[in-house]
Amino acid sequence: MEDMKTLLNFSLINIDKPSGPTSYSVSEFVKRRLGLKKTSHMGTLDPKVTGVLPITLGRACKLAGYFIKHDKSYVGILHTHEGKDIGELQELIDKNFVGKILQTPPHRSAVKREEREREVYSWKLLEVSDDGRDFLFECKVEGGTYIRKLCSDLGEMIGGAHMGDLRRTVAGIFCEDKIYDLDEFMDAVDEWENGNSQKLMGMVICAEDAIKKVLPVVQVEKRAIKSLFTGKPLFLGDVIKAPSFEEGVNFVAFCGEQFIGVYKRSNKVPSKLQTTKEIFGRSEFVYN
Repeated sequence: MEDMKTLLNFSLINIDKPSGPTSYSVSEFVKRRLGLKKTSHMGTLDPKVTGVLPITLGRACKLAGYFIKHDKSYVGILHTHEGKDIGELQELIDKNFVGKILQTPPHRSAVKREEREREVYSWKLLEVSDDGRDFLFECKVEGGTYIRKLCSDLGEMIGGAHMGDLRRTVAGIFCEDKIYDLDEFMDAVDEWENGNSQKLMGMVICAEDAIKKVLPVVQVEKRAIKSLFTGKPLFLGDVIKAPSFEEGVNFVAFCGEQFIGVYKRSNKVPSKLQTTKEIFGRSEFVYN
């Protein structure tokens, strides 16, 4: 039981969000059922939107920002107010809504409503209803792109359109291959509380394993661990086979399999009163 609590306090779980509750309420439900002090979802889905909703658990919440920025994929329904030809509509999408676009967040959003650049990697219409008004689509976009706004912006060009059903199928490294609905999650928690943690353990992903999939890994010398755990900078001399990073790039430091923390590349030299050794990175999160 204690080992499972330790795992839960620094891990992630990929929840299949149902239609209805907010992303926040799903995250809060997971927190209460697991008895944790904190959880955080990675990428808000509208209440009616379903699909991939990764949730960080415990101290892993500090890592959420490194996952949330990655690309997302969706399948959904575009409803046009008038019948349209699928080929002509696809041409309009390809010309105006694929590649780098400018998008203003919708009125009901949690971020400041200012125009920003986002990239739409693909937006494909797959099927059309008999009346030519409902289009099944799939799209892949840069994190922070609003699909509902894509649909409404397209609608302004064609006499009206809006998003119908929508499901997120991919969020960075998380997809539908390993996803759990709330019933499955609750069953696993019930079994854990009754002494069998096997099912729940199979659902959660160690934060150490997940972060290695989104940030480059740097191995450090064992002698550096003590000072790094106090928050001191990572010096170049303590890095094993230092890779070439640009200033400001984030990376994770490991000593063998032991996770040390997340760092930002720095090439600044400390004052002469300290040492002339180059600082390779400064800590943003240390796991000790």
